[in-house]
Amino acid sequence: MSKEMLTDMTDKNVLIVGMGNSGKAASQAMVKLGAKVSVQDSKKEEDIDPQLLTFLKNKNVTCYFGSEPEDMGVFDMLILSPGVPPDLEFINEAKQKGAEIIGELEIAYRVGHGHYVAITGTNGKTTTTTLVGEIYKAAGRKTYVVGNIGVAVISKALSAEEDSWLITETSSFQLETIKYFRPDISAILNLTPDHMDRHKTMEKYGQAKAEIFKNQTSDQYCIINIDDERCYKLASGCRARVIPFSRQKQLETGAFIKNGNIVVRDGSGKTVKICGADELKIMGSHNLENALAAAAVSYFGGIDPQIIGKTLKEFRGVEHRLELCNEIDGIRFVNDSKGTNPDAAVKAIEAMKENIILIAGGYDKDASYDKLISSFEGRVKALLLMGKTATKIKEAAEKAGFTSSIILKDMEACVREAYRIAKPGDVVLLSPACASWDMYTSFEQRGRHFKSCVQALER
Repeated sequence: MSKEMLTDMTDKNVLIVGMGNSGKAASQAMVKLGAKVSVQDSKKEEDIDPQLLTFLKNKNVTCYFGSEPEDMGVFDMLILSPGVPPDLEFINEAKQKGAEIIGELEIAYRVGHGHYVAITGTNGKTTTTTLVGEIYKAAGRKTYVVGNIGVAVISKALSAEEDSWLITETSSFQLETIKYFRPDISAILNLTPDHMDRHKTMEKYGQAKAEIFKNQTSDQYCIINIDDERCYKLASGCRARVIPFSRQKQLETGAFIKNGNIVVRDGSGKTVKICGADELKIMGSHNLENALAAAAVSYFGGIDPQIIGKTLKEFRGVEHRLELCNEIDGIRFVNDSKGTNPDAAVKAIEAMKENIILIAGGYDKDASYDKLISSFEGRVKALLLMGKTATKIKEAAEKAGFTSSIILKDMEACVREAYRIAKPGDVVLLSPACASWDMYTSFEQRGRHFKSCVQALER
């Protein structure tokens, strides 16, 4: 199918499902491109942003809030927001009646411009995406940092130029609904259990992640973690040039550690030093892996090694990822609200050397917390729990013999109790090991609330 046929939206009947950030941006773009737009969301009209409602009504968009269209046969295309399960009954009905089912990432790729770097994995996506974006900007490239990081891809793709680069954080949910999306460079950082409530099995979860390279060709690159066996196996069906990165071994080709330095070897025998591993400002072995991935993405993207090294050394991390937000009476408060699954929380715990008072709990994604509890030994002195998973995590802790845990009603109570029991030199770490959706609209809102509770301690 030609690019013109894929991008022509004129008079197409399009239903956008889900009015989160990507749904809002998709609706605005489809209106601009001349489609006949309808939108659907499970929320009722009174719960929808008034500004969005005004825009939709002014543009004659048909709205289904708190309801679903009766006749799904009228739609040529459904554009799903990432949080919308693609197996809902009315979506299946539309598919059976001939509608194309895609996501906002796919439609952005079709109707927009520019080159794509797509980064996925269970953990580290946001840090790596942000870091790659900083490197590409430092190299003087027209760069947009988009995707699951919080900026809808389509909101920038339409204004991007042919020589622009869209550095795109891609979730498994977004990758489920691609069809032709083909990044110049893809990256898979790791693969550990997450979103089992949606994907059901690790095999299906891995298959969703592997969609990132399904359309790539032999002149493109796939950067992948060779230390993560389950992750590296995904590359067996990849047609792009596979470039591994490793924190643990030396490689013939790829990014790795040699004599304490981050280096890249391009396959010709040439080894290029990027920077010293101990020169990174971001904490933890997992962030060293993120830096290796970013170095590989950037080097094989044609960026000068000196620019890569300089940016790696200057990068201080991103908000809500091991963010030191305050120190009071010798007690450090660290915001890792982005720790939305047990493996991410384990990495945060391992990055801390001091005695830790851990604040955890939240929305239940059907995860096991055994690995989280086993990481406590010699590090975590107390566990403060909140949210829907509080009892589940407490039971897992007690089963493993960890008895210093307590369930509290909310973030404010957890922060106050942590401060009460902490001693100088301790770390109060928010790394919930769970999503935020039971108590907050996002992990960002949760992290900001943690920081405001910590600030209140000084009043």
